[in-house]
Amino acid sequence: ALGRPVLEGDRYYYPFPLFHVAAHKVLLQHQHGAAVVLARSFYPGQTLRDCRTLEITTLSLAPTMIAMLLDHPDFDTSALHSVRTIGYGASHMPADLTRRLLAVSDVGLCQSYGMTELSGSVAFLTPEDHRRGCASPELLRSVGRPLPTAEIRLDTSPGTQDDCGEILVRSAQCMSGYWNDPTASAAALPEGWLRTGDVGRFDDNGYLYVVDRKKDMIISGGENVASREVEEVLRQHPSVDDCAVIGLPDARWGETVCAVVVLRGETPDEALVAHCRLSLAGYKTPKRWERISSLPLNAAGKVDKRALREALAASDAIVTGHD
Repeated sequence: ALGRPVLEGDRYYYPFPLFHVAAHKVLLQHQHGAAVVLARSFYPGQTLRDCRTLEITTLSLAPTMIAMLLDHPDFDTSALHSVRTIGYGASHMPADLTRRLLAVSDVGLCQSYGMTELSGSVAFLTPEDHRRGCASPELLRSVGRPLPTAEIRLDTSPGTQDDCGEILVRSAQCMSGYWNDPTASAAALPEGWLRTGDVGRFDDNGYLYVVDRKKDMIISGGENVASREVEEVLRQHPSVDDCAVIGLPDARWGETVCAVVVLRGETPDEALVAHCRLSLAGYKTPKRWERISSLPLNAAGKVDKRALREALAASDAIVTGHD
């Protein structure tokens, strides 16, 4: 679902590869009578033109794609005049990006949380939640409440921090296993619960928050550092256009926190360190800084952190071909 029922005359815009799990929305939209526009790839200028000329009403986008639309020189307040709803997922949506979009349009934003192994979404943050979240920023960090079709609990086994744990899901929509890989299937589905690989927590109102991917958690000097938390702080600096935080091997601390940043203009590392220290403990503040013209993205529109780790391991310079 994209926040409201499919209406007669809807035109749904889909810019992801059809092998992506989000493609189930293509079938759902078409099944309920909407026209579907399939983009060969995502180009922000072309997407803005398509929205205007084809009068697109609903879209599926990743947060990075939304930012690219707002930053494009052809964007103006009329660009999304026909758009009723934008459904996003795949990665975290920075709160300031949500506010930017809602400030220039009355589009309904909705976020879904899921993955390929779950055949789609199991939690949902509604347009109403997004509007309330503009006044209560903590809510915008949530991925929403679990859907009635899914059970979600946290594995708070020893070694997890505070009230966090790995997100486990049980649902009829969950996969039965990986093709011809019983070992991986048994590891992913102990006792019928899917191990998502995400670390999360619940608030008192039942909203689910994804703290980080387990593989993206950084352990420095025995302390857990959530890369997403550091990224949220960095994006609040006026010079930071985009960023990714990764852990790199360190002989003394096990891992060191490395920030890869896309900057507007020249900003010394010392200024970014001082900014981080206002909100983060010392061990969470990046010790290594890398500047880059744009972050590499995978086919789902997510920042490709594995590519960043490999590039930094191979060379002191990072070169990307993304534009």
